[in-house]
Amino acid sequence: MAGIDLVPLVDEGLGNSAYLVDLGDGRALVVDVSRDLRAVHAAAHRRGLTVAFAADTHLHADFLSGAHQLAATGGTRVLASAAGDREFPHTGLRDGDEVDLGGLRLRALTTPGHTHEHLSFLLLDGDTEVGVFTGGSLIVGSAARTDLISPERTEALTRAQYASLRRIAALPGDVAVWPTHGAGSFCSAPSGTDRTSTIAHERVTNPLLQAPDEDAFVHQLLGSLGSYPPYFRRLGEINRLGPPLLDRDPVLRVLTVGTAVARVAEGAVLIDVRPLAKFAAEHIPGALSIPLRPVFASWLGWLAPTDRPLIIVRDEGQDPDEIVWQGLKIGYDNLLGELGGGLPAWTATDHPVTATALTGPDGIDTDVRVLDIRQRPEYLAGHLPGAVHIELGALPGRAEDLPNEPTVVMCGHGERAMGAASLLERAGHRQLTVLAGGPHDWAAATGRELQTGS
Repeated sequence: MAGIDLVPLVDEGLGNSAYLVDLGDGRALVVDVSRDLRAVHAAAHRRGLTVAFAADTHLHADFLSGAHQLAATGGTRVLASAAGDREFPHTGLRDGDEVDLGGLRLRALTTPGHTHEHLSFLLLDGDTEVGVFTGGSLIVGSAARTDLISPERTEALTRAQYASLRRIAALPGDVAVWPTHGAGSFCSAPSGTDRTSTIAHERVTNPLLQAPDEDAFVHQLLGSLGSYPPYFRRLGEINRLGPPLLDRDPVLRVLTVGTAVARVAEGAVLIDVRPLAKFAAEHIPGALSIPLRPVFASWLGWLAPTDRPLIIVRDEGQDPDEIVWQGLKIGYDNLLGELGGGLPAWTATDHPVTATALTGPDGIDTDVRVLDIRQRPEYLAGHLPGAVHIELGALPGRAEDLPNEPTVVMCGHGERAMGAASLLERAGHRQLTVLAGGPHDWAAATGRELQTGS
């Protein structure tokens, strides 16, 4: 990779990486950039670069692509699969097609599996194969999920993924592997800190490349798939059509308390992004708790509706630009604004507030119902004895059916549990306590062992 100036742009919240490549002549290539282009613009500005090319490996399900915006506002040439049938100007590529980047070349490799139209992009310096942008095909230690198109096509796509991984693995061992999806992505990446790799390293360490045959690969990959947020089912089509263009940097409009009250009465939903402890101490009845942190976008996409206006309640020190960009990159263009003055303005006008009890790990009574809302693999790895398990993402559809009885809600730290409690409160539950901590904190405080398995 000598002489190639490549900058990974990591979105820790979504678990993804975009890439900026300095082409050496004042221009740059970017790969799999999201609609939140702030990091791309900053990286290009620092180097005095113009983004000339934007390549998308596939129709993304977990974020809206920024390629359409770059093309409309900066004249960037979009490179993508011809099989994706995108309805905005782009250069449609097929297997083996090459694009001259001005010294470097980009070769399209068809690698279906994660999606039907998936491409990987092989970067060449002269005749030297330097690295491959693998998107959702070969990723560090795994391969991206194959169940996002439709249940009827999942097995065929998984078998296509088997062939795609082996095609990439046949590249020279010193070729760098630059995936889009990494640890923390719901597109199915294992835990770990490495976000890039090499072909040689993946041949030796990637369990899916050790599968003895195609059937074993299918069983192994499909058996590893967990749940995913509902917005995954709609973003692919928005990316095909071209995400709505933004004519200016978005801002959260400031709403008066009276306006917010009126809009809530008309169906708007309050999203409280303040920290866990502040929400517990005092919040507006009916507000959803989704604390602002790197994973804010994912949980907004799990819990908040897309067909109703959203009103943000935040602390003065929380960045409104970060809130709005986190929403926009996953298609939440329904952010109506924010409550002007935050909760202090609400209470100053004598509107009601409520609270949710918090407890430490040593404050759980043995006869109280415990609701564990973590992802299934987390629950299976270790949970409180007798804990009921419902994933947080499934809770909106089940909240009204759960018994209204004293319940301790828990996750790994407390933030997701508070989100679950706020959903249950909206459904009429009142006897709720949130565990500030996780199962290992409970085990350490009580000296008791966790249960594993279902």
